[in-house]
Amino acid sequence: MWHYQAPLRDMRFVLQRVLQADQSWSRCLAFAELDLDTADAVLAEAGRFASEILQPLNGPADLQGCTLAADGSVRTPDGYRAAYQAFVEGGWPALPCDPAWGGQGLPLLVDAAMREMLSASNHGWTMYPDLLHGAYETIKAHADDALKARYLPKIASGEWLAAMALTEPQAGSDLGLLRTRAEPQPDGSLRVSGSKIFISGGEHDLTDNIVHLVLCRLPDAPPGTKGISLALVPKLLPDGTRNAMVCDGIEKKMGIKGSATCAMRYEAATGWLIGAPHRGLAAMFLMMNSARLHVGLQGLGHQEMATQNALRYAYERLQMRAARRPEGAAPAAADPIAWHPAMRHTLLRLQALTEAHRVIAYRAAQCIDEAHHQADDARRQRAAALAALLTPLVKASLTRQGFEAASAALQVFGGYGYTHDYGIEQTVRDARIAMVYEGTNEIQAIDLLTRKVLADGGSALGLLLDDLQAEAARCEAEPALADFGAALRAQCGRAREATAAVQAAVATDAEAPLRVADAYLLGLTHLLQAWAFAASARAAREDSDAAWAAAKTERMRYGLQWLLPESAAPWQQVCLAAQRTLPMLTLPG
Repeated sequence: MWHYQAPLRDMRFVLQRVLQADQSWSRCLAFAELDLDTADAVLAEAGRFASEILQPLNGPADLQGCTLAADGSVRTPDGYRAAYQAFVEGGWPALPCDPAWGGQGLPLLVDAAMREMLSASNHGWTMYPDLLHGAYETIKAHADDALKARYLPKIASGEWLAAMALTEPQAGSDLGLLRTRAEPQPDGSLRVSGSKIFISGGEHDLTDNIVHLVLCRLPDAPPGTKGISLALVPKLLPDGTRNAMVCDGIEKKMGIKGSATCAMRYEAATGWLIGAPHRGLAAMFLMMNSARLHVGLQGLGHQEMATQNALRYAYERLQMRAARRPEGAAPAAADPIAWHPAMRHTLLRLQALTEAHRVIAYRAAQCIDEAHHQADDARRQRAAALAALLTPLVKASLTRQGFEAASAALQVFGGYGYTHDYGIEQTVRDARIAMVYEGTNEIQAIDLLTRKVLADGGSALGLLLDDLQAEAARCEAEPALADFGAALRAQCGRAREATAAVQAAVATDAEAPLRVADAYLLGLTHLLQAWAFAASARAAREDSDAAWAAAKTERMRYGLQWLLPESAAPWQQVCLAAQRTLPMLTLPG
């Protein structure tokens, strides 16, 4: 009953019609020869891998979980290792990597679509390769030539996997509190000592070697985040011997049980500095930003998986007569629950938001591509500013909706949804962690408002609003889409008003932006949803399949009419930033 069908038709629509990806690629020297047919072929094969190889492992792996042996080695669920070997043999880890290091040189946009499918089919398994691209980018940008030559080809190919070792028991979101030490050695290496927790893929049996990127402190490190360095600490040393690191345990978790979440101990383990001393956090942000996009795509994958399975079930489940039936429906004692208004609301909401969020996530990936590869310098800088603005929003908004969509889809299944056999309860459990790791959604909201909006005086936001207002004007020029354009223009106005209110409040109240950061992120999410609804409806008018285009437009108009009014509350909360304060908490008793 629970299965996955890759949404290739909608992916093609977003790439071709909404984002006009082929035109963007033509302006990037690295992608100038890529066409949409080639991208389609890549994604079709990725969809087959996701649905035929990964998805059948998902439920059994959730029941089996990972196993820690007495020697500290970790065994992943049955089938994981074979699936990963097939993934490497297919060349999938190298998809967006530079051909100079053995990569295929395809856009991150294509890689993002692939990762949506992987996450939808098997979130636990996807955790292992999801960190590869961030590790690759970090080493490529900051490591010396010797480290690049030794590690980049193996990471780009997927022969070796990577782990990101940030968190310590006393240092969760506040990395300035970390204590792991790194002692320089005469040969230029480091001896890294300390303990880390919640390390995804810190130990496993999918690859022989695992390259750990470890945040640590050198002996002369200043306190706080300005004293953090980054070390590359491999599981296997260049001579093939085991490094002095050990997995002390694996977490018993609510979800993603096929992913080994490890407590790691480094006992004077050999490592090498990446980047400049005390500048490790800046280097690690390359990996973290890549991971945040991937986590947002995990949320999108959960939305898609929950939506399509709930929709199939709602057409199979017969209950009562519907008050309104499709024209020509045969007489029956009971109708599909998909015909009842309560379920239509739930399913239309799931569809409209999933499709809108696909547009938003893919636009973020496209911006990252353009920031690195556009031939024109001004275009690169503009794209980089938009990518920085969109990344925290994609991470927070899509993971929130990934969990909410799974919960809403469970309601469609009724009591059956609460049982393991129907699949949706696992999606609810798996989806929840994405709101927490790689920077909690609250931290993403603070980052968005304080660092990406207020810090530059709203410059990047202004670029985004210019783009969105241009889309509003295009829709307003077509009478059938004028309501989309008007709604999008109104959302842009509310965003400007709310931003001005926070800018005014922060002058006398430093806590003001922190109080309303969550509401501000939610407001911008509604703004981008309004854009996705409008852009998709306009693009659908160019589609040759009239029936498909009409159904797409109906879903986008449902989002416009029924979902967008929810934006009123967060925008109002932000505009009242200066007038409303928060009481301090008191413990009970």
